[in-house]
Amino acid sequence: MNDKLKLNIYAFITVFIWASAFPLTKIACRQFSPNALGLTRCVIAACFLLFIGTFSHIRKPFRRKDILYFITSGCMGFSLYMIFFNTGMLTLTSATSSIVIAATPIVTAVGAYKLYGEKIKAAGWLSIALAFIGVVILLLWNGILSINIGLIWTLAATLVFGGYNLLNRKLSVIGYTSVEIVTYSMICGAILLLVFAPQTIQAIRGASPQGIAVVIYMGIMPSAISYVLWAKAMDLAEKTNEVTNYMFIT
Repeated sequence: MNDKLKLNIYAFITVFIWASAFPLTKIACRQFSPNALGLTRCVIAACFLLFIGTFSHIRKPFRRKDILYFITSGCMGFSLYMIFFNTGMLTLTSATSSIVIAATPIVTAVGAYKLYGEKIKAAGWLSIALAFIGVVILLLWNGILSINIGLIWTLAATLVFGGYNLLNRKLSVIGYTSVEIVTYSMICGAILLLVFAPQTIQAIRGASPQGIAVVIYMGIMPSAISYVLWAKAMDLAEKTNEVTNYMFIT
């Protein structure tokens, strides 16, 4: 199997799993606050990734300054993203939220152009614009666009996730594996969210078995496995937008 095919498979499976996070977040937020849900997902994902890491023999960070990259990556891709995303989902429909998140490839493409010099031809920019417009039309053809404060939270989630994509690319170029990138970033994200531990423990105690099952799924699938596959796709890509454009499928 060639690298291009692997990239397409990894990216498609990732966005397929991520798509499930939109409706399931609305279900989970009936029993968990946005902050409690974010911490719970991060802790479950971090534990799962550490378990995987014992078999894949993940290495320690190469340099001290790389730890700062992982902290920033964890903050943007997990801590802030999950808080912003979860908060936005409290008042937005799944359709509207997915439209806003679909702007991530555009944010990432602009950042990759500025930081890494990844040039995109006019046809590429036109394709991105048409894809985004297409997503909006398809989702709103028989639906309703909900405009409220949740839109601001979800837009913030889009911006920080774009930053995570750029850092993921940098860490991959440095030489870290996909499991190492996601594991260390997830651990940092979980640590940063520990300030919400008291309300999280209370939410877990009062949650139903269904609610616990939903959060466990979200911690393992959309938070751990999908991020590893996403990082693998990033590692195989020549340009960042080759992967991030798959987010239009969400």
